[in-house]
Amino acid sequence: MRYRLGVDVGGTFTDVLLLEESTGTTYRAKTASTPSDQSVGVLNGIAKVCDEAGIDPSDVGQVLHGTTVATNAILEGRGARVGLVTTDGFRQVLQIARSFVPGGLAGWIIWPKPEPLAALENTVEVVGRIAADGSEVTALDEQQARAQLRTLAGAGIEALTVSLINAYANDTHEKQVAAWAAEELPGIPVSLSSHVLPEMREYERTLTTVANSYVQPEVSRYVRNLDTSLQDRGITAPLSILRSDGGLVQSAKAAEDPVSLLLSGPAGGVTGAVWFAEQAGYTDFLTFDMGGTSTDVALVLGGEPRIGRETKVGDLAVRATSVDVRTVGAGGGSVAHVPELTKALRVGPQSAGADPGPAAYGNGGTAPTVTDANVVLGYLPGALAGGEVALDVEASRRAVATIADAMGLESPEAAASGIVDIVNENMFGALRLVSVQQGYDPRDFALVSFGGAGPLHANALGRLTGSWPVIVPPSPGVLCAYGDATTCVRDESARTMIRAFADLSDDDLSSALRDLARTASDRLSADGVPTDQQTAKYQVDLRYQGQGFEIPVDLDADALDGPGLLTTLGEAFDAEHQRLFSFLLKNEREVINLRVTVSGPRPDVTVAPLAEATGDPEPVSTSEVWMDGAVVTAPVYDRGDLLAGHVVTGPAVITEMDSTTLVLSGHAATVHASGSLLLAPVDHAGPESR
Repeated sequence: MRYRLGVDVGGTFTDVLLLEESTGTTYRAKTASTPSDQSVGVLNGIAKVCDEAGIDPSDVGQVLHGTTVATNAILEGRGARVGLVTTDGFRQVLQIARSFVPGGLAGWIIWPKPEPLAALENTVEVVGRIAADGSEVTALDEQQARAQLRTLAGAGIEALTVSLINAYANDTHEKQVAAWAAEELPGIPVSLSSHVLPEMREYERTLTTVANSYVQPEVSRYVRNLDTSLQDRGITAPLSILRSDGGLVQSAKAAEDPVSLLLSGPAGGVTGAVWFAEQAGYTDFLTFDMGGTSTDVALVLGGEPRIGRETKVGDLAVRATSVDVRTVGAGGGSVAHVPELTKALRVGPQSAGADPGPAAYGNGGTAPTVTDANVVLGYLPGALAGGEVALDVEASRRAVATIADAMGLESPEAAASGIVDIVNENMFGALRLVSVQQGYDPRDFALVSFGGAGPLHANALGRLTGSWPVIVPPSPGVLCAYGDATTCVRDESARTMIRAFADLSDDDLSSALRDLARTASDRLSADGVPTDQQTAKYQVDLRYQGQGFEIPVDLDADALDGPGLLTTLGEAFDAEHQRLFSFLLKNEREVINLRVTVSGPRPDVTVAPLAEATGDPEPVSTSEVWMDGAVVTAPVYDRGDLLAGHVVTGPAVITEMDSTTLVLSGHAATVHASGSLLLAPVDHAGPESR
């Protein structure tokens, strides 16, 4: 038998899923995350799931890992001391940045400008210049460049970025500086902007490459230590890391290009959601991943997640391909509080995290959290994670009672209901960012909910968005790990090509795209992926001449072979511009960047359908829950007992090892043959599979 092991590290729990490919049988484990060293929680989870499956760790054929190491290094400000080499005259490129301040009117008064990841005192200039067309204007001065590198060596830098003007058009100067750095700064990892982001715009290219250097030592240590620890446990299978765009990359390459991992964790959830939504017959849907610390949302159209060219982590926004995920500080551990000045209830973004966690966990936490509110309302069972985490109901009531007292409410239940309503509205706002703000009506989409806390709030989010059905996949608490285990390897090549349509032929564009495809394909072939099993996706960044931004437009591979390539591309660009801005310009269209993503085959994983139900589902118990302003008795079902065709009408609670699903009054959950729960209003006819 062949096993794939998916691992996802969250802020509160580490999820591990063991998948037997030929039968689709899965084994799950959920252990506490270990923020000081994520590999400890990972190894604990792997040992637990292998023991549950009754297999030796050496039976694992692949380890597929979504990680937040790079993300946390940025958020917590504990990256490397980065040295930056720029072209003479560009030393303050990071300080000048872009003249954009987030926030509303007068936001510049209160906005604390973040410090650059490479300090000015660790930034040096070298004499030498490349023109925009790639020609050499001024040769490099070796003596001066080596002296500057020795200055950085004396500053004690831990990583080096080389970002020279117009390096995207000609990388010879950057490569030469890197060669000298290997002699002057032995052992220091070097990131070249022409490799990390071979595209125009000096600030974005420099910032992205500096971010790569900033997290590289941390990611390299983690990957190296985890690889060694896995081998010590008898797991000799290759370790692959999930990229921000939902594809896999070998661990060694991930350590070289860690800026592509900044949204590794959330991308796994979207990939897993695509897998299960397809099994249920849906290709257009919103995803909603609620964990212990935050909630991630995304939009999937035609079975493909929307991919963005900007990755945001905290105050940092870099140019890196990633699933277009929006994150809000709303999770099961989000802390509720009542500011003394306003006396208005707030929830998050502060989180109780894994240590001490919500008051219900009994680890010393006293702050009222969303989890505590759900406990008070009766929505959660007496224990989580298959009995590993016992819940202290009285501790939750004491914590939530502080909110009731601060607001003058009659009972903890009233305060808990308010906490849940507010966190639902926060998550609804995030869903609007990826739907309404992008020109999509959420009512045209289904909603896939997962994460340990997601199914508790899924029905309410469906009611707010009008997105039906709400799909709760099997094992929603470990879906990110499932996504890691069911995705494919991927590589990307890109280049800048600033050409007006009038100065470009179909053959020129087709040839340039095919060259990029060959480059990415060769790298995948070197990793053992046969050429005949590879597929390529093409994307071109376009704008009207005179515009200061581009719009990415996807291009079918078939379009490269036929006539009218530029015509097809121009029509697609106009349609997307019209959708986004409701107007078109008569200016000449202009090509800016080309990008090709080459993917290997998706794993051939069999999913055994559920047996058909012959009667009504039987509850295992009942629970007193607060719903619609009153206490009602709700049946509690074990999801493992539900069969295809079973219908659970609310109010009801459906429990399983890694999550709990709440069915509201007036709604029902239908069990699909794939194992997913489809929630919708009782009087809802239900959309066709889409």
